Amino acid sequence: MMGVRGVILRYDLLIPRQVVFGWGRRKEIGQRAAALGRRAWVVSGSRTLVANGIMDQLRSQMQAHGVTSEFLGTISREPEVADVDQMIRLLESRGGVRTGDLVVAIGGGAGIDLGKALAALAPNAEGRSVQDYLEGVGTGQKLVNDPLPMVAIPTTAGTGSEATKNAVISSREQKFKKSLRDDRMIPAVALIDPELMVSCPVAVTAWSGMDAITQLIESLVTPRSTVITRALSMEGLRTAIPWIQTAVRQPDSRPAREALAHAAFLSGVTLANAGLGFAHGVAAALGVLCDVPHGLACAMLLPVALRVNQACCEPQLADLAGIFATRAWSTPAAAAQFTIESVTALGRELGVPAQLRELGVRREQLSALVPASRGNSMSGNPRVLSDTELLEILEECW
Repeated sequence: MMGVRGVILRYDLLIPRQVVFGWGRRKEIGQRAAALGRRAWVVSGSRTLVANGIMDQLRSQMQAHGVTSEFLGTISREPEVADVDQMIRLLESRGGVRTGDLVVAIGGGAGIDLGKALAALAPNAEGRSVQDYLEGVGTGQKLVNDPLPMVAIPTTAGTGSEATKNAVISSREQKFKKSLRDDRMIPAVALIDPELMVSCPVAVTAWSGMDAITQLIESLVTPRSTVITRALSMEGLRTAIPWIQTAVRQPDSRPAREALAHAAFLSGVTLANAGLGFAHGVAAALGVLCDVPHGLACAMLLPVALRVNQACCEPQLADLAGIFATRAWSTPAAAAQFTIESVTALGRELGVPAQLRELGVRREQLSALVPASRGNSMSGNPRVLSDTELLEILEECW
């Protein structure tokens, strides 16, 4: 099949089996869960959901459609190896997996990642730790049995975890942040209700929104991108960039919340299918070694990543200039430079720090950040960086 500009089109696209998007649509959880099974193991990424009654509402709606539920708990930080292992043991103590089970995870990226790890490991662990299955640090164990079907309900607009094929799991003791990854881990249903995001704190809205923008840009410029992921990236950026400041300043703005939720979902699709780059590679290291929140790290690193990769992806960056302003540029280089300046200015207006030291990073930690940044995300960066180059870049932005 001949495609764009005479290029032969060839791509794969992994995406949730069903995407249910819209204001108030969390009320459909009963019928969506019932289509997948008869007993739901429920995990949450926010204690507020329990306190304000939303969790009880979701469980009642499932019960009304014949789905019983077992609430396994809440996580308020990025999941660690011990969290996943403990939750698997809790599930097993309640009788373990049986036919007709599913997982429902509601929360930000942390809660949904915990749910995905639970869905993957519950039919497979057999006494082993999740660490045995993690990329780069495990024993190479593979998921033999299919993960449990899962409904992912995001409460923040940022990570896009409701559309990805991995769960990010950390270890503070061993200083790593790695993925449990399998194509079958993509949630069966992404139930995206922007109304759930209205109560997000201002900082969470800003950092998670910038995380989504970072994912969209990095998956746009990576050499692994395809014609379909590039189209989705551009759609997400055209939606997120004009609305992120409104979402921060007017938290109850329905159009802004819908725009960011839509963009965040698309960012999950694009990263799952095309990968990421420098900003996410270093952000993972900052999270493990320096306790920097993921979204904040990505927001700070995005302009750095654009400058680092400018020469390698000038045409793509030039195409983004029109999202920030309707005007003509003399050259693609000028348009690309305008994009970088505009992204930098957007971060500044949202209060994003410009230097690593403002995130609490100590200069003596920079050398350790280099090897810790060498994960799956960094492997998708347009420009291949040596350890020396990476350290120089970190020193420049320290």
